[in-house]
Amino acid sequence: MRILLTNDDGIFAPGLRALRRELMKIGEVIVVAPATEQSATGHSVTLNAPLLVTEVFDDDKTPLGWAVEGRPADCMKLALLELLLEPPDLVVSGLNAGSNAGINVLYSGTVAAAIEAAFYHHTAIACSLEYTKDAQLDWPRAAEYARQVVEQIIGHKPVKGSLFNVNIPPLERGPVKGIRVMPQNVSVYKEKFDRRTNPRGRTYFWTSPEFHCPEPHPDTDVTALAEGFITVTPLQFNLTNRPMLAEMGNWSWDLGE
Repeated sequence: MRILLTNDDGIFAPGLRALRRELMKIGEVIVVAPATEQSATGHSVTLNAPLLVTEVFDDDKTPLGWAVEGRPADCMKLALLELLLEPPDLVVSGLNAGSNAGINVLYSGTVAAAIEAAFYHHTAIACSLEYTKDAQLDWPRAAEYARQVVEQIIGHKPVKGSLFNVNIPPLERGPVKGIRVMPQNVSVYKEKFDRRTNPRGRTYFWTSPEFHCPEPHPDTDVTALAEGFITVTPLQFNLTNRPMLAEMGNWSWDLGE
């Protein structure tokens, strides 16, 4: 099995390295990932600058893959269209530092890379690890959990283009309770901005790291993750509102005289 691995934390991130070691137990792993951190870049792509690519080697001098000076979606496009000699059997994005549950999937570069792969009809799995403040992250154990979930997903032979979002709860809180297949939470998150004034009297803002969901919908990825379960959510990138589409088909449209 050929596995294409990417992320949004950068090619040298410990989560990617740990997940690579685990995925190598089930197949050949090729890495194409951003050269630098690209967290919360969503599905943006680079249009007005060249995408510089550098081959990267592992500690033992064996080829690891390519570092791309671009976004996660850029990495996936280049990997699938230019860099890989053969198409991958599976695409995995992660292991991300921080959960990508609820509406975070809309901002996540990790999930965006997986979505891009699904565009091209490849089965894709985004994997993320939630953590508490100042925690010492156990990347090897988290990567082992991620690999087990990946193996179980592909064991069911999903159709090409299937897209999955996996979130692992904070390991420092205690043992993982199990795996749950849950829908995405879509309730509002609480956000804050730190308002400041620079020496020239101009107002500016820092985005606060406090980004949480005070009232999540019950029985969703956010609630299950908080209860200590690994969550698996099947996603789709077709944003069409089908019921509204059907209703609007009966509307009368007029451009005027």
